[in-house]
Amino acid sequence: MTTVDALFHFATTPSERSVLALASVREVYGIRRVTLDERAGTVGIEYDATRLTEPVVRQLLRRAGIIVVDPPAKEEPLELDDPAVVPA
Repeated sequence: MTTVDALFHFATTPSERSVLALASVREVYGIRRVTLDERAGTVGIEYDATRLTEPVVRQLLRRAGIIVVDPPAKEEPLELDDPAVVPA
């Protein structure tokens, strides 16, 4: 199991309905913990990266009515000229 702690910023304060839907996200297999900090405007999600990916977690938040304003994480491409990257 690979545990990932992700912190997402939301645009507007979630409604009561969204908060209740966010509580049900915890029931998704692979989600370990959900924390909401209205004062900081963040939602913290701890999840198992062997079961879920960041885009899936973002989709779960969107379905709960949470509008995430953070840009998605992008993997940096490997530089072929980098001596540390040697093809096998």
